[in-house]
Amino acid sequence: MSKHEDSKTILVIHGPNLNMLGKREPDIYGKTTLDEINKNLENLGKKLGITVNTFQSNHEGSIVEKIQDAMEDCRGLIINPAAYTHTSIAIRDALLLVDAPIIEIHLSNIYKREPFRHKSMIADIATAQISGFGMLGYSMALEAIATMI
Repeated sequence: MSKHEDSKTILVIHGPNLNMLGKREPDIYGKTTLDEINKNLENLGKKLGITVNTFQSNHEGSIVEKIQDAMEDCRGLIINPAAYTHTSIAIRDALLLVDAPIIEIHLSNIYKREPFRHKSMIADIATAQISGFGMLGYSMALEAIATMI
């Protein structure tokens, strides 16, 4: 299936440990769960006339395969690579296949955290990066992509 100009499908990818949001370090990541974030994105997508598909995996290869599978059909991609932000050349290489806007997102401000979190393997190939706005960052990213497409 090839990309259709009238199709507005956005893929949102959540990386490792994001399935534990609401339980994991709530002082850093907040108390909102991943299900709540996804539901909010789907509702906002409806208002914007966009189909939002969400995916979460703790496995690097699964994320790479999801990006490869979606590269023909998605009009935009929002990705929170989580810990893979700082380590995954494989995810970076898969994202290079995507001919659509890509927004890298982080719930926390990665630049105010440990030094090893300051380096993003995908920042220089992403269309934009949103960091430190918590759950609101996802809505900001979706609204930005809606404008771009």
